[in-house]
Amino acid sequence: MARRNAQAAQASPQMGLDLAPAAAAIQRLCGVDEAGRGPLAGPVYAAAVVLDPKRPIRGLADSKILTAARREALYEKICERALGWHIAFATVEEIDTINILHASMLAMQRAVQGLAASGVVPDLVQVDGNRCPQVPFPVEAIVKGDALVRAISAASILAKVARDRELMALHERYPQYGFDSHVGYGTPQHLAALAEFGATPHHRRSFAPVREALAQRPMFAAVTPVAEVIEGIESTEASELTTPIQAAPSGTLQTDAP
Repeated sequence: MARRNAQAAQASPQMGLDLAPAAAAIQRLCGVDEAGRGPLAGPVYAAAVVLDPKRPIRGLADSKILTAARREALYEKICERALGWHIAFATVEEIDTINILHASMLAMQRAVQGLAASGVVPDLVQVDGNRCPQVPFPVEAIVKGDALVRAISAASILAKVARDRELMALHERYPQYGFDSHVGYGTPQHLAALAEFGATPHHRRSFAPVREALAQRPMFAAVTPVAEVIEGIESTEASELTTPIQAAPSGTLQTDAP
């Protein structure tokens, strides 16, 4: 999912909350963050955002300290006011193949490349944490960047909301697991559901609690209504998740560039 706002004029310098002096001349600072490294189920998401200093957004903060309602409201403002943004993900299959750390880097790489492909090319990429994805732009890691740099805060909000929405959809198919409350994290409720029903195809088999559940019970498959099957056949190209992990666009949600 990407967008470059058509109204955005020539990019002008923008400052984070706490940037190094060398970043002061940066014209397009891209903030990047991920959501969903710890859960037992679902993809890991990432977002890349370049804010527009002429259209400030009040209330940006680390997504983890915001309420769900506040994140949703800020999500809409970020999508509307940012110079550009892109949301991407790495699938459960990719997580189990290359491990969650590398899958997180892959999702962030896809987010940055998707942003650049939409026409918003960053001068500097700042990533929350202590590791950087491989991108063809200057990049630096900022520990606790989601609380220090506005663009990273914005990215954390987009990634978190997009992933939570995915887990809400998953809850519709697997209501037994309570995805609407724990969004995939290993809570007592989730672990109890794994013990009772086994793992779904959307669980990460490389994570110990899921491996243990699969050792005890066969894979649990939801019954899909006929209408959903027909709709899925008609929109196969929109739900394809099996392209090689080397291809950055395979983990993007949608492209909406002018």
